[in-house]
Amino acid sequence: MLFMIVERFKGRDPKPIYRRLAEQGRQMPEGLKYLDSWIEPNFDRCFQLMETADLRLLQTWILAWSDLMDFEVIPVAPSSDTRATVEAAATPKRLTPSVDVLPNAATDPSDPRGT
Repeated sequence: MLFMIVERFKGRDPKPIYRRLAEQGRQMPEGLKYLDSWIEPNFDRCFQLMETADLRLLQTWILAWSDLMDFEVIPVAPSSDTRATVEAAATPKRLTPSVDVLPNAATDPSDPRGT
């Protein structure tokens, strides 16, 4: 699954984060993949796109950095996948009519509903 991680730098101070990054790396457990990130010019927030099949790995990573940042975790889907899902749902389904022939109570003397 893909996750957009919104990080809020405590005190809008990115220096401790980049210091730790230089000293210890991203501290990402095996199975958690960093894809890309974007930072606001005022250092208020960083947006990181991450991928993992195991949410515990994401939680482990968040715990390693929670002293320097607050986190918001948003599950996301690629636009192309969403488009395909919406288009499939919007396409009318061809239904094959099933034909069940029920006896007509008014015309079938053996049907107990007609009595």
